[in-house]
Amino acid sequence: MWWVSHQDEIISEIQEFLTGSRPAVDNDRFLATALFTDIVGSTARAAELGDHRWRDLVERHHSVVRDELKRYRGVEQDTAGDGFYATFDGPARAVRCALSVRDRVRDLGVEIRAGAHTGECEQIAGKVGGLATVIGARIGGLAGPGEVLASATVRGEWRVFAAS
Repeated sequence: MWWVSHQDEIISEIQEFLTGSRPAVDNDRFLATALFTDIVGSTARAAELGDHRWRDLVERHHSVVRDELKRYRGVEQDTAGDGFYATFDGPARAVRCALSVRDRVRDLGVEIRAGAHTGECEQIAGKVGGLATVIGARIGGLAGPGEVLASATVRGEWRVFAAS
């Protein structure tokens, strides 16, 4: 039954033998760095400010994040209330973007937490997802106020870029 469970490999070998080239691999997986940010204490802050003022603050926050995403070539994937999910073509850009967002939103009177993880992502229903994004979100949840927590994917360590 080996030939049934490995039919793609067998067909590729036959095609290469007959034509001199293997078929293109149809794969929606790619390497990316997922970055998640979240305003710390947002529920209490929203209750303190009220809906109208909270909405204004969130819109200013979103404007800052989008400016920094553009600056560091990040791609906005999604927002959820006061949180952002973006992807980058490398971890250094993601971390620098998060640090810059952290510093700039302090002028708005808010603190963020952020988490970044690099890994293989995949297209799921037109969006970037997969285990790497789940890990990035969980890392972001572990970060404290003003922290950018990032995994060193290859070594399996954690690094914290704390507020200065």
